[in-house]
Amino acid sequence: MLSDKEKFIQNLLKFVDLIVLYSAFPLAYYIDEFIRYITFWNVKAYATSVDVSGLMYFASQYWFMFVGFPLIWWALYNLNRIYQEYRTRSFKKLAWLLFITSIWASFVSGSFVFFLKIELASRLFFLVYSGTAFTLIIFEKTIILFVLDRIHAKGYNQENLLIVGTGNRAREFIRNVKAHANWGLHIVGLIDDDPRYFGKEIESYRVLGRIQDIGFIVNRLVIDRVIFVVPRIWLDRIESAILECEKVGVSTSLSLDLYNLHIAKARQTDFNGFPLLEFQTFYAKEWQLFIKRLMDIVISLGAIIFFSPLIFLAASLIRLTSKGPIFFKQERIGLNGRKFMLYKFRSMVKDAESQKDNLLVHNEMDGPVFKIKHDPRITPFGYIIRKTSIDEIPQFFNVLKGDMSIVGPRPPLRSEVERYEIWHRRRLSLKPGITCIWQVSGRNKIGFDEWMRMDLEYIDHWSLLLDLKLMFRTFWVVITGYGAQ
Repeated sequence: MLSDKEKFIQNLLKFVDLIVLYSAFPLAYYIDEFIRYITFWNVKAYATSVDVSGLMYFASQYWFMFVGFPLIWWALYNLNRIYQEYRTRSFKKLAWLLFITSIWASFVSGSFVFFLKIELASRLFFLVYSGTAFTLIIFEKTIILFVLDRIHAKGYNQENLLIVGTGNRAREFIRNVKAHANWGLHIVGLIDDDPRYFGKEIESYRVLGRIQDIGFIVNRLVIDRVIFVVPRIWLDRIESAILECEKVGVSTSLSLDLYNLHIAKARQTDFNGFPLLEFQTFYAKEWQLFIKRLMDIVISLGAIIFFSPLIFLAASLIRLTSKGPIFFKQERIGLNGRKFMLYKFRSMVKDAESQKDNLLVHNEMDGPVFKIKHDPRITPFGYIIRKTSIDEIPQFFNVLKGDMSIVGPRPPLRSEVERYEIWHRRRLSLKPGITCIWQVSGRNKIGFDEWMRMDLEYIDHWSLLLDLKLMFRTFWVVITGYGAQ
């Protein structure tokens, strides 16, 4: 559950530290020059000028130091386990460990200069580099940990947990989560098979029901993962609950210290000393999810800038051709049941929603979705922006906010989700998107169940390459207007 994220962030921190340590070299050059200037110290060897050309010449003469110093510091940080337990270790302990390791790094770097017999090496520059590198690393760690803590404190990137079990091990697990709010984990509630515990609070969390109620609970609340920390006598009771979670795409984890279990497509992880067995209906490595989110941000931001003239023109024409707001806002259901406000350009008359009930008899889509080919509520200009998909441009703001992705299952209405069959709900196990397989395969020409199967096919076969293919196919569909109405 947490190990993949930990490993990914650790690698990211290592990369950032390496960049910072290399950045310390040119900064130390200029600080050294400034110190020499105000103290009238002797000019250091190969320092021709206080500009980029002077720095480049200095680095070319001392390239062993330029390449070697950062690598020595970085290697010792790795050896001294700076990146281990970065979220559970207090900042005071981290700063002290960095200080001690930096002293050793300075000593090794000095030995590096001595044994290679680098002539005319400046002792002042060496001291300035050591101080600059340590200061930059401390500053960088302060910012990163502050940002991570603020992200989780505001509820972003938070994982909602349903804990099954209230015994001693379960309570220890709960206390572990509570003690580390910066992990980004939120316990929604507890499950206990004893009906006497129903409604009571344990470790400040309410018991929401019994094991048999898990299927109902994950369909009514926003649950990202169900964790079973249960005694051995419960093992024959939890199979049905795991299957219920599997149907709707909610990940489950078992405490592995109960027994040595080997299950196909299961994944063993560790939660700060709690061995767990995970069953996941969607799995991607953290670096892949990072790239996907990075693509979302870059593409959506680029699209908003590129289409800004079109956005202004569409907004003006909507205002001039019909009464009502420029944007249409509607509550949609996102990842694992999260609610968010979806934005589109208004393409219908102002009171379109109030007229919907009178048009239900003309619905041309099966299932809970409402679509009619010649919807009388659509304005003349609304028909144009629907046919050209211009009405969906504001959804790039949803992508930028993180409610949606560029590629993913379309976000449904709450009324639609309430009418889902149980297997339909698994499409909510992935962040919704602007486009997906359904959008490039005919859209309204496809039946509802087939649409759902396409979304599940995307989830089961997801890859970054598939996202790129669907983006290119979407571009062609938008150009031709295929399937739009």
